[in-house]
Amino acid sequence: MATTPRDRFDDVPADLARVGAHRAPRPAGRGFVAFAWAALATGVLVGAGVLGLGAIEGRISNVGSVPTTPTAAAPTPTVDPNIDVVLLNATTANGLAAGAESMLVKAGWKVGSTANASATDVKATTVYYTTASQAGAAAGLAKSLGITRTALSQQFAVPGQSRLTVVLGADYAAAH
Repeated sequence: MATTPRDRFDDVPADLARVGAHRAPRPAGRGFVAFAWAALATGVLVGAGVLGLGAIEGRISNVGSVPTTPTAAAPTPTVDPNIDVVLLNATTANGLAAGAESMLVKAGWKVGSTANASATDVKATTVYYTTASQAGAAAGLAKSLGITRTALSQQFAVPGQSRLTVVLGADYAAAH
């Protein structure tokens, strides 16, 4: 086995003065600076995430903010059992959509689904329809619910499906 020759680092000096490479003492507050940068970066990322989600939520859940489209003449209310009806409860009242569903089924409508809307602060109940040819059915559905507000909107449109969407608001909850 080969041995390395002795050099000046093999002998410990009597005065214990440092010889060779060594680390300097850590400056005070160095750990705090790293923590401060990490906290700042976390705050910036959380803030950006909250703003991003707020922007996304604003685009998705504007259920009650769709303006109504005025019509030239009031359509004749009709009941069309071939159109699926979607009921969305936009209030905090439990079972509101289920109660409306049973009333509509008795009136001859085909209810495809009921669910809670993404917003729970909608004031006025509205029947949304996607094509002008559905205006009569929308008026009939509104009449079956005891309301008058209808709106032509693509917000709830599903390609290839003929359906009406009812967003139940606080006015309907108060009346039922």
